Amino acid sequence: MMAVTHESFKIMSDRRPTFQDVTEQVEAVVGRSGIRDGILLVHSQHTTCSVLIQEASDDVDYWGTDFLMQDLLSILERLAPTCRTQGQYMHPGPKHIEAGLGRDELPSWSLNTDAHLRSVIMGRSQSIPIVDGAMTLGEFGRIYFADFDQVRARERTVRVQIVGE
Repeated sequence: MMAVTHESFKIMSDRRPTFQDVTEQVEAVVGRSGIRDGILLVHSQHTTCSVLIQEASDDVDYWGTDFLMQDLLSILERLAPTCRTQGQYMHPGPKHIEAGLGRDELPSWSLNTDAHLRSVIMGRSQSIPIVDGAMTLGEFGRIYFADFDQVRARERTVRVQIVGE
């Protein structure tokens, strides 16, 4: 009989792009689910965040960012440069700023167009097969939650859904 389980957990981002290894938290969800064979979905509900599968780099920079993730940021910086000034991108426009003010947001919080574009490029979720109760990530695979938003630190939600038996 097919079963479906869902859990979520919170992580904190910083005021710079962050990559948090959430593999162990997701493994714990898989273990609690009791599902032995199925499909696991790890998803970001945030439009400036992504879920990535990659190996751990071992080396980190002064901020604690894996070298491989910093290399990814360097590539993304060329594709979607960090939003530094109003008008650099069409978004946010005046209507968006006005709507944000109605939600008690600072106008500068909308200067995160680069984060939205990076999230679209990288994707907001990953599907992983579960076989014999274990994720099939490969020998070096890790699950990272990437937050590309640089305008403020905040709490983020990682969603995990499993379908199987």
